[in-house]
Amino acid sequence: MEIEIKFRVDFNEIREKIENLGARLIREEVQEDLYFSVPLPRLLRIRHIINLGEVILGYKEIQDEKNEEFEEIEVKVEDFEKMKEILTRLGFGEDVWVKKHRLVYKLDDVTFELNKVENLGDFLDIEVIGEDVREAKGKIWKIAQKLGLNESDVESRLYQQLMREKREATLQ
Repeated sequence: MEIEIKFRVDFNEIREKIENLGARLIREEVQEDLYFSVPLPRLLRIRHIINLGEVILGYKEIQDEKNEEFEEIEVKVEDFEKMKEILTRLGFGEDVWVKKHRLVYKLDDVTFELNKVENLGDFLDIEVIGEDVREAKGKIWKIAQKLGLNESDVESRLYQQLMREKREATLQ
């Protein structure tokens, strides 16, 4: 299971703090995620990691009310446009695009995904993969505190939800 907590952050400030913890940068990604309209708690997206030339079809199922626990299945696919066409022909409508510049850091079994999200701001996802949710969240919070993050920095809404709210606000 993927356990992650998302925080609103200042990109450069938190980047320095992550590096000072001793986390190592594993990759930089320029992502475009296309989310499809499926009922929650399910999420369906195609992720195009432009700078790496990768396309990933992802399915997530939210396991809790805070959007911190997920069952996730991902598979690499060859062609973004063809995958999009298949899903569209199957009846899945496009919902929102989420465009990000992401730095991925690793410290032991903890992954840091530092994101500059177009039109939304800067976020940090701290993630642990495991079956013991309490233990994983304990690890995440221990590290979050070392980074100076607390409960008030948490953003529990999904990127998809934030983009929808932004879209709706501009329509009014």
